[in-house]
Amino acid sequence: MVEDGGEEEAEGESAEVPASSAAPLQRCNGFLPGKEAAGGEEQPAAPAAPAASAAPAAPEAEAMLPAGSGRVETRLSRRRLAVLAVFSCYSLVNAFQWIQYSILSNVFAGFYGVSFTEIDWLSMVYMVAYVPLILPATWLLDARGLRLTALLGSGLNALGAWLKCGSLAPQRYPLTLAAQAVCAVAQVFILGLPSRIASVWFGPTEVSTACAVAVLGNQLGTAIGFLLPPVLVPNTPNDIDLMAHNIGIMFYGTAIVSTLLFFLTGVVFEEKPKYPPSHSQAVLQTIPPEDYSYKQSITNLFKNTAFVLLLISYGIMTGTFYSVSTLLNQMILTHYEGEEVNAGRIGLTLVVAGMVGSIICGLWLDYTKTYKQTTLIVYILSFIGLLVFTFTLDLGYLIVVFVTGGVLGFFMTGYLPLGFEFAVEITYPESEGTSSGLLNASAQIFGILFTLVQGKLTTDYSPRAGNLFLCAWVFVGIILTALIKSNLRRHSVNSGIMNLDVKAVPVDSPVEPESTTLKIQSTL
Repeated sequence: MVEDGGEEEAEGESAEVPASSAAPLQRCNGFLPGKEAAGGEEQPAAPAAPAASAAPAAPEAEAMLPAGSGRVETRLSRRRLAVLAVFSCYSLVNAFQWIQYSILSNVFAGFYGVSFTEIDWLSMVYMVAYVPLILPATWLLDARGLRLTALLGSGLNALGAWLKCGSLAPQRYPLTLAAQAVCAVAQVFILGLPSRIASVWFGPTEVSTACAVAVLGNQLGTAIGFLLPPVLVPNTPNDIDLMAHNIGIMFYGTAIVSTLLFFLTGVVFEEKPKYPPSHSQAVLQTIPPEDYSYKQSITNLFKNTAFVLLLISYGIMTGTFYSVSTLLNQMILTHYEGEEVNAGRIGLTLVVAGMVGSIICGLWLDYTKTYKQTTLIVYILSFIGLLVFTFTLDLGYLIVVFVTGGVLGFFMTGYLPLGFEFAVEITYPESEGTSSGLLNASAQIFGILFTLVQGKLTTDYSPRAGNLFLCAWVFVGIILTALIKSNLRRHSVNSGIMNLDVKAVPVDSPVEPESTTLKIQSTL
């Protein structure tokens, strides 16, 4: 089938739920039950029909039915794959620009004539910019939509890359810092999109995998950022002109690729597919825009105890990853002098292993829906991996560091999409962009603090002291994760409606005043 706009819809991937196949359901058409859409005058609510199924309903399995006609049609658009691919690519370039300075900290410190701390700020500016800008960015995503947010992210990414091309001289550190700040602002419009893209474009059996692939792009950019810069820009302290030439190759190449991806974003990205990909998305599309309050959404999230616990534990884990990535070059060179290239390769190993972990975790979640159990197990294994990495770093065998770094990356980086998807599940129907944006803000705050403290401990004492500091915090994160109550709201909607095991809530059941849809109970 071809859309009016020319977009093809995937054949054999649609689902229709006739009204006659389920129990008769009371409709509210996007208004409070008992109100008519046309005039808004209150009418007596129709009596609830008996349930078609006599099976007892699970107490936690409450969801919302889409208002409208007697059919709910869902389809998967073929465009979703192109949207995911383009987003992953420009997210990759943004992550590459984040780490390209840190992995060459000794080279750029010598080139610009600045301290290692000032080079570290070229990485930490990503974290600093994110915190104050995340709330405006998530508001923009909710108010103006996915397409504009994607264009801003890819466009600012390209602008920052071109500004870096003007900083190819030793006295131009302020310009390269300003250019990196532009890329940092672009990141604000990128990091919150994986769960939004997955939910808006992908079906319930592939949403976690899609989110993992979207996060994968960012991880792959970090991996390439570990691998490529040490190869393109070898340390030539006695030939500054050659060093500037090599840095220029890296900067101009990044600018050209990011510009191409900006134009591709304009061509490929649309606000949403013609048909919703899942019943949970169909529900959200029935809510009138005037009923949505960004301020109320933020308030609801912070009143959700499970989300607050996840917010802190996610920040600890991801902040630890940011700190280890930023200081990896310094940690490796402390024990293995002159091994800049191998430091990059170890970083590559860490991230590539994490990419594999992300995909495996995404597939596992789509198959089992065991969000809390998987998140807790991965958290515990990340803690063990960090301990092993800490106590084997100074043994004098690089091969051991490669192995322990890979194990650490598999679990620690593999955790990232788990946090996004778990948050969407326990906060539905709140905006995916808002919940993931707050998770990333927490990660940036912890990342800044951890990088500063670990960097100080590494410089004044040893890498082991800095890593043990991180281990203590990750252990705290394990405890917080264990306390999270798992209430899979989005999964309840999809399972309840798709199984057609639905019954209307009796009219004397309590109804929240601000609700715009009718609650149902579904047996899982």
